[in-house]
Amino acid sequence: MTSSPPVAAVADRPRPGDPLDPDAAISIRGLAKRYGAFTAVDGLDLDIHRGEIFALLGPNGAGKTTTVEICEGYRGRDAGEVRVLGEDPADGARAWKARLGIVLQSGGGDSQLSVRELVRAQASYYPDSRNPDEVLELVGLTEKAGVRSRALSGGQRRRLDVALGIVGRPTLLFLDEPTTGFDPEARRQFWSLIRSLRDLGTTMLLTTHYLDEAEALADRVGVITRGRLAAVSVPSALGGRETAPAVVSWTEGGARRTEATATPTAFVRDLAARFDGEVPDLAVARPTLEDVYLQMIGEAGR
Repeated sequence: MTSSPPVAAVADRPRPGDPLDPDAAISIRGLAKRYGAFTAVDGLDLDIHRGEIFALLGPNGAGKTTTVEICEGYRGRDAGEVRVLGEDPADGARAWKARLGIVLQSGGGDSQLSVRELVRAQASYYPDSRNPDEVLELVGLTEKAGVRSRALSGGQRRRLDVALGIVGRPTLLFLDEPTTGFDPEARRQFWSLIRSLRDLGTTMLLTTHYLDEAEALADRVGVITRGRLAAVSVPSALGGRETAPAVVSWTEGGARRTEATATPTAFVRDLAARFDGEVPDLAVARPTLEDVYLQMIGEAGR
């Protein structure tokens, strides 16, 4: 069982003109970043609360990576205010950086050092690091501890990236496409690791193209398109999923039939009465997270 997210974590995004939230892990107001004539981030407002997992979703080029890199202190901004763990990332000192963990899309796994040597070296930069061997066990690399990192498979290198990101016991962890290259079993194991870190109080900002991953892990999700937030919500309510008509499907007279209804319980009750019991091949479904996400980015692109 995972702990419930903070009450504040179910709140929507801040309104334009709201002040920065001093209690948030990340607080952003009016963030803008331009590359020549191209606007990558266009007046973005967002609060990410301490102790929550927040998934930032969006197509390539939508502004996700730029936003995350500004929060990490790796990229400057053209306008707006940003506070990460109470400090402006543009001015973040060494002590501030020691409170962050970062798992990039591509890491530094091409090394002559062994897996254990790399994790131990990373741990030495932090004042309260985890035991490197415990971290290797958490990410499933114990058997590869003595192997040179350049000899790892793609999926194993990704696990090493995660190990390097969490060994410093970060207060805030940035996860950029963390399970790329993982097989289904490894992804589920990684999800368990992320939930355990959240239970220990770690705040996480996750970017992913796996919608099932966002739904399984995130307390809230934000959809970014063309540099702006289209929506912020708990996954079950994004795009009005919880109130959208349900689609009821069943087999009758040798043919598959479907009906969209706002009252699926009553509809199924009537079906059951009509069939005098079990309804053949009954299925009831509301829009998935993928359905509403694709609709949002499609509408933004028009």
